[in-house]
Amino acid sequence: MAAVLGRDGYRPTPSELLVGVDVGGTKIAAARVDAAGALRGPVQEVPTPSHAGPAAMLDTIAGLVVTVAAEGADTTAARRPGPVAAVGIGAAGVIDTVRGTVVSATAAITGWSGTDVAGGVAERLAGAGLERLDGTVPPVYVDNDVNAYAAGEAWIGAGAGAACALVVAVGTGVGGAVILDGSVHHGAHFLAGEMGHMPCGLAAGERCTCGRPGHLEAVAAGPQIARRYREATGAQDVVSAHAVERLARAGDPDARRLYREAATALGQAIAGVVTVLDPDRVIISGGLARSGRLWWDPLRETVRRELIEPVATDLPLVPAALGTAAPIIGAAHEAARSLSRAG
Repeated sequence: MAAVLGRDGYRPTPSELLVGVDVGGTKIAAARVDAAGALRGPVQEVPTPSHAGPAAMLDTIAGLVVTVAAEGADTTAARRPGPVAAVGIGAAGVIDTVRGTVVSATAAITGWSGTDVAGGVAERLAGAGLERLDGTVPPVYVDNDVNAYAAGEAWIGAGAGAACALVVAVGTGVGGAVILDGSVHHGAHFLAGEMGHMPCGLAAGERCTCGRPGHLEAVAAGPQIARRYREATGAQDVVSAHAVERLARAGDPDARRLYREAATALGQAIAGVVTVLDPDRVIISGGLARSGRLWWDPLRETVRRELIEPVATDLPLVPAALGTAAPIIGAAHEAARSLSRAG
C-alpha cells in the first residue's frame, strides 16, 4: 500500500493490506482492501450474533478478520493470517472514534452500548496471531457504519472530489454522515449526521425506534413504511418497503400516499441540513435508494421546493456509487488514515 507513516515510526509495506469490516444487524462482512480502495479478494460474510451479547459479537468480528487475512496469506502451511497493516470497522451505533467504543445503540444488537470494540477485537486478534510485519498487532479503528459508508464514497465513490458532501442512508433505519474537506466530520459528541432522529412534522404521533415520538426514522425508514401500511390497511403480510412500492405501482392509494410521505419527510430533512451545510452534493444510499421514481421523484421535488436559489437548482442529489462495498472500503481507508495519527 502507499506509505502511511505513523508518528510511532511504522510504515506499512506493499505486502501489507488493510481489512475493512461492516457490522450490520443481520450480517458482518469483511474484505481485504488495498491503498487504492480496491477489494483484494472476495467479501466474506457471517451472520451477526446480534442477541448473543457483546463477547459473541467481538468473537465473530475478530474471527472474520482472521479468516479474511488468511485468505490472502502466502503460505502452504495451516491457514494462518497474512500481514495486515490495520483493521477498520464500521459498526451500528454512536461510536467514540477516539476510544473505539460504542457510546449508545438501539436494541438491534443486545448490550452493544458501552462495548469496547477496538480493544476487544485487538485482544482477540493478538490471540489469533494476526500481526503487522514488524510483529505488532495491527491497530483497530472503529466508526459508525454510515460514517464508514460516507468515507468510502468520499474517497473513490459518488463524493470523490467534493469539499463538502451530505451522505444519507435510508434502509432499516435512517442515518447520515457529513464530509468536510474529504474527511468524516464527527461533531463534539460523535453525533454529526444522525438525521434519523431529527424532528419531523409528518411523524407527529409516531414513535421512533429510539423510543421518542416525532422523529424522521418513524416514517422514512423501510420497516416503518411497511408498518404504517399494515396499520392503515390491516394487511399483515406486507413486511417491507419494496412490497409497499409494488402495491403503489399497482395503484393502491394507501401505498402511494405512505410511500410519498416517506420521501417527502426525508426531502424536508435533507433540505434543512443542506441549508446549514451548503454541500457540493447529496448522496443517497441504502435499500430505499434502489427504489424507483415513486420515491425518487417526490424526494427530489421536496428538496428543490424547500431550498432557496441558487441551491435549489444547482445541488446534485445522486445515488451512492459503491454499493454494499462502501462501508468496507471506507472503514479500511479510515483505518489507514488513523495510522498517520497514531502516537
